Amino acid sequence: MLNQEYITLANYRLKTACETLDTAKILFEVKKYRDCNNRCYYCIFHALRAVLALEGKDFSKHSGVIQHFQRYYIKTGALPKEVSKAITEASIIRNQSDYSDFFIASRENTKEQIEHAEYVYTVIEEYIQDMLNENI
Repeated sequence: MLNQEYITLANYRLKTACETLDTAKILFEVKKYRDCNNRCYYCIFHALRAVLALEGKDFSKHSGVIQHFQRYYIKTGALPKEVSKAITEASIIRNQSDYSDFFIASRENTKEQIEHAEYVYTVIEEYIQDMLNENI
């Protein structure tokens, strides 16, 4: 049986991921592609942390969250490998958007990042819902 505090935290993080995705879409519409890429990455990151919350796990570094998620959810087949690809690409593009002085975020690449963030969010939302339904 899942701990109620963990469920509350997972739902809070999932809501944060959803709000971050909404912000990404607004930024895309006003052509703020670099900032949109950042928000797409954070949507994914918050969604990953929502899954980890169900097991009472968290890490002080992004790399720790991602490595744990990859090991226990992707490699085990609990979640599809496409999620892993989206995480990796979002991380790379977010770093370029945030830290590369002359990086140009294209509309097409940024639209793809939104699609990836939507996909990961949906997969994780369904996974969490399934986990909660199994523990009723």
